[in-house]
Amino acid sequence: MRILRTLRLATGLVLALFVLVHFSNHALGVVSVDAQEAMRQVVSPVWRSVPGTVVLYFALIVHPLLGLYSLWRRETLRMPAWELTQLALGLTVPFMLIPHVFGTRVAAEIVGVETTYPNVVTRLWSSHETLIRQPLLVIIVWTHLAFGLHYWLRLRNGYRRWLPVIYPVAAMMPLLALLGFWGAGFELAKTAAADVNAAAGDYGGAYDAVPPATGSAGAGSSTVVLEKRLEERKDLALGVAGGILALVLLARIARRNIRTRQGTYRIVHAGGRTLVAHSGQSLLEALREARIPHASVCGGRARCTTCRVRVGRGLGTLPAPNSAEMLALQRIHAEPNVRLACQLRPETDVQITPLLPADAGAADANHAADGGRERAIAVMFVDLRDSSRLAEHRLPYDVLFILNRFFAEMADALEETGGYYSTFNGDGFMALYGTKGDLAQGCKDALRGAIAVSGRLAQINAALASELREPLRAGISVHAGEAIVGTMGPPAQPIVSALGDTVNVASRLESETKSRQCALVVSAACAKAAGIDLSAFPEHTVQVRGRVQSVSYYAIADAAALAPLLTGAARQEQPRVIAHAGLNGG
Repeated sequence: MRILRTLRLATGLVLALFVLVHFSNHALGVVSVDAQEAMRQVVSPVWRSVPGTVVLYFALIVHPLLGLYSLWRRETLRMPAWELTQLALGLTVPFMLIPHVFGTRVAAEIVGVETTYPNVVTRLWSSHETLIRQPLLVIIVWTHLAFGLHYWLRLRNGYRRWLPVIYPVAAMMPLLALLGFWGAGFELAKTAAADVNAAAGDYGGAYDAVPPATGSAGAGSSTVVLEKRLEERKDLALGVAGGILALVLLARIARRNIRTRQGTYRIVHAGGRTLVAHSGQSLLEALREARIPHASVCGGRARCTTCRVRVGRGLGTLPAPNSAEMLALQRIHAEPNVRLACQLRPETDVQITPLLPADAGAADANHAADGGRERAIAVMFVDLRDSSRLAEHRLPYDVLFILNRFFAEMADALEETGGYYSTFNGDGFMALYGTKGDLAQGCKDALRGAIAVSGRLAQINAALASELREPLRAGISVHAGEAIVGTMGPPAQPIVSALGDTVNVASRLESETKSRQCALVVSAACAKAAGIDLSAFPEHTVQVRGRVQSVSYYAIADAAALAPLLTGAARQEQPRVIAHAGLNGG
């Protein structure tokens, strides 16, 4: 299976390169037909050489066949809209492309039609059918190509940084190709109007045909025979393509009927539903067919791992992972009870818990946080002071409104600073930083988060000044160290959280904000990891239950006082980065 995926990707990239060069050649029609022809004379010998011809036509034949094989393997056609669109466009391409190939390359070999730009463009413009088909072919091929490349590359590091460049190119390329086609057509039409006889002699007749015969009647009848043969072969190729597609679709129906008789298995989902799937059907296909949302960024190709699930009952009876699944699971350091829903095809009943939300995106791919993994992170605790007083002179609805406003603002503060909202306890919460990056950046982001939390709290107090007898206050603590990060909680509503000494210390430090009458407490470990000097603030130590060593921390009256220090650290870091880049660049 891995070989087939690699072959499908390789053939797709060959076709993508050909299309990109071909459309670039078309786009030169905006300049002139001569410019198009000049580039064609450079690139055409490459593709028409023996190696180029073998590689190109191998890709043209094998890539659609592998697409049909992928269609055959699908147990259900229920899939996300982008997958369905890409599949539909891919199935349409051969039926649009075959007439074009037979009218150009094959016609050149069989009939002897010269495939220069003036010749081919003139034929295209002489037929209403091809004037409609050609733009549709350009749009369909390019859209299918763009979908394929995007959903392959979006899992690659650095791809998003290039999107501001890639998107305009992706949008402009088919437009420029069509403008070049129309520009060349108008130019040739003007030439033909100036010299109708010369144009008729030079450029020939209709598309998918040959130029009008000149010379003897025997030559003309021979051309008609070759023309007819070309048309028959084109129709045969279209019939074969249609027959193969029909065969695959009918075979899928027959296979489903056979497997329905062979047996079923049950899936007990953590969300509370129990569903029945046919033998041979993957977990992902069964969930899609049952309309249960489930993450799958790569479309079930074992690339992104976002479809991973934790298996409960039935783990011991599952088939071993295939090579693609094994490599993906090893990449994320998955535990033995974690499997990919897109690859797992159980034969007996199984209980599963999704490990990522159904709307997980490319940024969530390949991150190993679900099995319970030890890593260095920054932990922030926020506790709303004297929250019980809110209910003394207010209706429950009013208290709920204030708390919801508080948590909404806090969630926004975490989102803008890269924090993960882990757990809350009614009037406070825990947030994690650095779960997807290095500890130094995680600590800096956590300090930025503390500033944002303090600022959002001030905004709430200003907005609700007439409703509050006294301003809302919160205690904030930030600590850093090793913790076990993973998916935990009830099976129906799992969350990513953390356990360990670091979490216990962070919680204990939050209570120090009360005794020190300050808004923020930052541990010395966090300040050191962030590379920020907090010696200007009072330093204290506290003994944490269960620990032999005491914990040093800094008491900060106003979190906003950290902003200049973070800005200064960033300025000091920038010259080092530039100098390092300069040394590497020579």
